[in-house]
Amino acid sequence: MILRIKRLDPELPLPAYAHEGDAGMDLYAAADVTLQPFERALVPTGIAVAIPEGFAGFVQPRSGLAIKRGLSLVNTPGLIDSHYRGEIKLIAINLDPTQPLRISRGEKVAQFVIQAVERAVLTEVDELDATARGEGGFGSTGI
Repeated sequence: MILRIKRLDPELPLPAYAHEGDAGMDLYAAADVTLQPFERALVPTGIAVAIPEGFAGFVQPRSGLAIKRGLSLVNTPGLIDSHYRGEIKLIAINLDPTQPLRISRGEKVAQFVIQAVERAVLTEVDELDATARGEGGFGSTGI
């Protein structure tokens, strides 16, 4: 699958897979941002993409930054639809309760995963088929 990409910030590297077999490409911050505890901000990445029909992009946190510095994304995973052509921006949040979090321009801040997606055709019915779980709880064990 070919992903057409437009570099909006010529000084930043393009997203790339760090290792063979990786599902996510690294995304870079296009601006310096400082987040106070529990503060959120929009972080530009300096790129726009043309995701082909039948696919979607998903922006996800980097696990190392999450555990070491408390960086996460508010709407994880962030969904990039196939017809969106604007700059990819991340809704970052600092989950550390006491320390400010500084994101530096050029820093790897998130992962970008491209996945095939199906478009559902809805059929309204009076009853759903029975399963072993049935209506048993919210979450896998039930709440």
